[in-house]
Amino acid sequence: MRVALALLAVAAVGPFLVTMPQTPPRFADVRAGSTSSESQLLARDGRLLETRRTDPAVRRLAWVPRAQISSALVDRIIASEDRRFHDHHGVDWQAVGGALRDRVRGRSGRGASTITMQLAALLDPALGTAGDRSWRQKLLQARAAMAIERQWSKAQILEAWLNLLPFRGDLVGIDAAARGLAGRSPAGLDAAQAAVLTALARGPSAPFAVVAARACRAAPDLACPSLYVSAAAMLGPRDPISGPGLAPQLAARLLPQGTTGTVRTTIDLDIQRLVTAALGRQLAALSPRNVRDGAAIVVDNASGDILAWVGSAGPASTAAAVDGVTAPRQAGSTLKPQLYALAIERRLLTAASVLDDAPVDLDTASGLYIPQNYDRSFRGPVTLRSALGNSLNVPAVRTLLLVGVDGFRDRLYDVGYKGISRDGDYYGFSLALGSAEVTLLEQAAAFRALAREGRWSPLRLQPGPVLADIAVIAPAAAAIVRDILADPSARTGTFGEDNGLALPFPAAVKTGTSKAMRDNWCIGFSDRFTVAVWVGNFEGDPMIDVSGMTGAAPAWARIMLALHAAAPGRGFAVPAGVTRRHVAWQPAIEPPRDELFVAGTEQAVMRLAAATEVQPRLLSPADGAVLAIDPDIPPARQRVLIRAAAPRPGLFLAIDGRAMAARRDDGHLTLLWSPVPGVHVVTLTDGRQVHDRLRFTVR
Repeated sequence: MRVALALLAVAAVGPFLVTMPQTPPRFADVRAGSTSSESQLLARDGRLLETRRTDPAVRRLAWVPRAQISSALVDRIIASEDRRFHDHHGVDWQAVGGALRDRVRGRSGRGASTITMQLAALLDPALGTAGDRSWRQKLLQARAAMAIERQWSKAQILEAWLNLLPFRGDLVGIDAAARGLAGRSPAGLDAAQAAVLTALARGPSAPFAVVAARACRAAPDLACPSLYVSAAAMLGPRDPISGPGLAPQLAARLLPQGTTGTVRTTIDLDIQRLVTAALGRQLAALSPRNVRDGAAIVVDNASGDILAWVGSAGPASTAAAVDGVTAPRQAGSTLKPQLYALAIERRLLTAASVLDDAPVDLDTASGLYIPQNYDRSFRGPVTLRSALGNSLNVPAVRTLLLVGVDGFRDRLYDVGYKGISRDGDYYGFSLALGSAEVTLLEQAAAFRALAREGRWSPLRLQPGPVLADIAVIAPAAAAIVRDILADPSARTGTFGEDNGLALPFPAAVKTGTSKAMRDNWCIGFSDRFTVAVWVGNFEGDPMIDVSGMTGAAPAWARIMLALHAAAPGRGFAVPAGVTRRHVAWQPAIEPPRDELFVAGTEQAVMRLAAATEVQPRLLSPADGAVLAIDPDIPPARQRVLIRAAAPRPGLFLAIDGRAMAARRDDGHLTLLWSPVPGVHVVTLTDGRQVHDRLRFTVR
C-alpha cells in the first residue's frame, strides 16, 4: 500500500516539479531588450536622417506602446485569438476543456493557447513552436503564462505580445507589420487592414486564400470582397520599409551590418535637405547632356564639421549606391590653387609675375607632352592672377617646372590628397592639370585649408573634440591664392563677366573639368563655409558639352546663397606677412592695379624683356623627341614644326649642318620641314656661334 501511495504521489508531484517555470522577466526589461533591426542615423540636433537595416534575419522596428496601436486591430485580434483574455489568469480552462472534447470526438478544432501563453513561448524559445510541443513543453508554457499574469498587467502582456509577434516573412512586431504590409503606422490601420493582420497572427505563412478567408471570419461586419482586395494589396509585392532617405550613402558608411542603436552625426538636417534639392534640380536640368550623377559636401570652416553629405542625387542614376563623396575621380583644374600657392610660398612667383601662355612641347618617357588651354587658344604673356583666375593650362605647366613634380606631389599629399602618393614620374607634367584622382571629401578639406590661412585638419562626421590643425601652407601664400580665387575680374577672360560664380558677398571658388568631360567640379568657400560639388557619371561615360561653369557651378552658387541667406559672408582678413602694392606692367599687358605680395617680394613695375633681350633658343620640337612618319598620310601633308626664339637679326636655323630658309615673325623663326627617317640635329646659329642645339629622331 505504501509503495502504491508513493508511486501515486510521484505521479502527481512529478509533472509539477518538472514543469516548474523560471521566474518571468520584468516587462521593462523585455521592452528595453527589444532591439530594432533598423539602426538610425541622426543629425546633429537628434532628428532622424536615415534608417538602415542591419539585421538580415528579421525586420523589427521600434517598440510601440499600446496606446499607439489601432483599437480596430486590438479589438479584432483579441476576439480572434483569445476572447476571454481579460478574464483568465494565463490559461483559458474553458477553451482547454473544449479542445479536449473536440479531440475526443475526432474534430480538428483550434487549440487553447492564450495570448499570454503565446507570449511565454515568444519570450522562451525552449518552449517550442506551435503544433510541435511535447506534453512537458505545453505544461511549461501554461505555467509560464500563469507566472507572467501574476507579475504583468493585461495591458503590458498585450503590448509585449503585439511587439514580439511574427506576422509575415521577416516582419516581426506590429510596427514592422503595419509599415511593411499596409504602409502605415500601427495607429493608422483601418478596419480591413486590421482584419488581415489579425488573420496573419493566426498563421503568418498561410497562403493568400487562407488569410483572406480568416480575415472574413475575423471581421463579419465588413464586406468580404473588400477584405480580399485588402489582403491582395498587403500580401502582394511591397515597397521596402524606408526612412527619410536623406543620407543613404552616409548611412551605409556609418551603419554597417551588425550596428545597433543610433549614431549621431555632425550633419545639419536642414542643410542636408537644401543641398539635396539644389543638386537634384541641377542634375535634372543636365540630364539631356548625359549627366546622371552628382555629389556635394558642406563644411563648417571653423570646426571642420561636415554639415551636409550628399553622396548621390541624380534622379536618373544607374549606380545610386555609389558614394560620390568618397569615390576617386580625376581632379581637373582644381589642383591649380595648390600649385600656385606653393610657387608663391617658395618666392618663385608673385601674383603679379608674368607667365608665358604660348605653345610648349615637353619631352616625356611616353612621348611629347603638349598642353592645351580649354579653349584651344593662347594669350601670350599673362600674370599669375590671370593664369589662375582663367584656369590657363600652359602657365600651370610652366609653374610646375619651377616647383618640380615631386615637390608639388608632396604638397598635395600634405593638404590631404592621400591618394596622390606615387613618384612624380608616374604623374608627369599632367599633374598640374589634375590628371590624378581625388575625392570630393579631400577637395573640401584642401580648400578649407586655403580659407583658414593654410591650416589643415581632418573633417568631422561625428561629434567630438575639435581636431588639431596642421600648418601645411604658408599663411601669406594661402591668403594671396584665396584673394585671386575670390576676384571676379580675374576670371572674366575665359568665363566672361556674367559667369555665375560671382556672389553678393566675398567667396573664393575654382571649377575644374577632367579629360573628355567625365568629371566636373566646383569647390569654393566663404569665411564660414566650404562647399564642394561634383557632377558626372559614376560609370565614367563622358558628359555632352558640360564645363565647370555649366555643370557643378550653378548648384554650388545656389547652395552658397542659401547658406548665407540669413547672414551674408564677410571679407577675408589679410594676415601678417602680406603687403599691398600698386603695380604696373611694361608693356601694359594688364591694367595697373593694387596687388598682394608676400612681404619682401613687392615690385612696383613688372617689365617684360625686350625682344632683343630674349636669349636665343630652340622652342620645338623637344630635345630627344621621337617622331614617326604615318604611311597612310600623303608625305606632302606631313611636316615637322621647328620653331626658335630669334630676337636678333642674322640668326638662322640649320638641320644637320645645312642652313634652312625659315619664316621670321615677331622675333621668332618658324620652319615646316619635310621629315626624313634618321637622327637629326637642329641648331640655332648666326654662322659664327651656335646658340642652341637639339636632337630628334624620325622613324
